[in-house]
Amino acid sequence: MALQITDATFDQLVAGADKLVVVDFWAEWCGPCRKVSPIIDELATEYEGKAIIGKCDVDGNNDVTTRFGIRNIPTVVFIKNGEVVDKLVGAQTKATFVEKIEKYL
Repeated sequence: MALQITDATFDQLVAGADKLVVVDFWAEWCGPCRKVSPIIDELATEYEGKAIIGKCDVDGNNDVTTRFGIRNIPTVVFIKNGEVVDKLVGAQTKATFVEKIEKYL
């Protein structure tokens, strides 16, 4: 299961992370987000110990959402060493996410 990332927990999860961090920006009312959500949960389980994979609900976490300039959801951001190294916007296949994760591990 993916971590629940909030404004309050984001910095402690990401700032000192020595692993790849993958954040899914989503909202409950977003149809494409609901398609991506189970994929993100699967990836969190599959990459446990190798990457930090979580979800951030845009409706309740304006600070993090604004910091990353999230305009459309779902948006999945890939962070390595505190820097955004890649981003995917819109619903994607599991294979697409796996490709990106493997690229940055």
